[in-house]
Amino acid sequence: MAKFAYTGKGLNGKDVSGEVEAENHDAALSLVKKKRLKEIKIHKVGGMKFQFGSGVGLKDLSRFTRQFSAMTQAGLPLIQCLDILSEQTENKNMSTIVKKVSIDIQGGGTLAESLEKHKPVFTELYCQMVRAGEAGGILDTILNRLADYQEAAEELRRKVKGALTYPVLVAIVAVVAVMAMLTFVIPVFAGMFKDMGGELPAPTRAVMAMSDFVKHYIVYMILGTGAVIFALVRYIRTPKGKWNWDKMMLVLPLFGDLTRKTAVARFCRTLGTLLSSGVPIIEALTVTARTSGNKVIEMGIFKTVEAISGGQSIADPLKATGVFPPMVIQMIAVGERTGGLSDMLTRVSDFYDIEVESAVDALTSMLEPLVVVVLGGVIGFMLIAMYLPMFSMAGAVH
Repeated sequence: MAKFAYTGKGLNGKDVSGEVEAENHDAALSLVKKKRLKEIKIHKVGGMKFQFGSGVGLKDLSRFTRQFSAMTQAGLPLIQCLDILSEQTENKNMSTIVKKVSIDIQGGGTLAESLEKHKPVFTELYCQMVRAGEAGGILDTILNRLADYQEAAEELRRKVKGALTYPVLVAIVAVVAVMAMLTFVIPVFAGMFKDMGGELPAPTRAVMAMSDFVKHYIVYMILGTGAVIFALVRYIRTPKGKWNWDKMMLVLPLFGDLTRKTAVARFCRTLGTLLSSGVPIIEALTVTARTSGNKVIEMGIFKTVEAISGGQSIADPLKATGVFPPMVIQMIAVGERTGGLSDMLTRVSDFYDIEVESAVDALTSMLEPLVVVVLGGVIGFMLIAMYLPMFSMAGAVH
């Protein structure tokens, strides 16, 4: 698809300009003519644009969805809603995407089909729910549920990120402080002790040897650390590496419990939202698996899909995965028997949101003193090692 820039005059005589994507010049001109413009001038634009990611955050998407829902509930036509949103959206990337979606719909596509062309921004969950809303004639309700889902997901992500920020920053400062002492402070003491002569205590010799090593090999240490991180990232991007990493994150001390609870909360909220929107159970589980964010859980859900296709209930296959807690399995089983599975999943997700918040608080309450103790211990050992020769000298003089 090529990009074409156009200018023209609207029905009110005002100048109008913009961009469209089309296969060729004639197709682009046809799209522009549907905007009822006069004196149309159109030309192809090009150039390379470098950008990391989609440029659209979860907060931007959540705000767009909430506004889109409010407009559709007010009875505004779909094209008018999108045009208004494209003009008032602050995020330029989001504005451009909404314009493209509007043009696609004017060309005869459905909203879900148009959104699927921008998958980095609109996830499979988003597109599936919009498709269900269009098919059932309840698009405004679906968009409202999507907005609720996104706001809850953003709130959960914000809490986890905010709680872990302080320990991570303290750990970084601790590493920088230790490296600075080994590089700049310890050599000053080492030179002084060398001039004085005499046998140095073992801790002092150990710290001085460590300082010499850091001074001579710090460049190699930085390059080695970067190489290890690069290799680890490349490995995690492979299917086997992603599986092993996600499996480790579920059983890791301190972080494993938080990871598991977060995954369960996401699973229940996603599946409950899809089921309440009218998406069939097999399709809903498939979308939930692909948006789970954990390969181990994804594989367990796909095995559940196979079991359900063979006539089993949803609770037994989920239990066989060994990922989901017994309470979740029991609640799902009750929801299946009573016919209120979507409501039960929503309640479980609300419960686990609270559990995640408690786990985050517990984790930070353990990490903060642990980091401080380790930092104090390392720096304290280094200081004591440097002062031991001075104490020995003072004793000899006395």
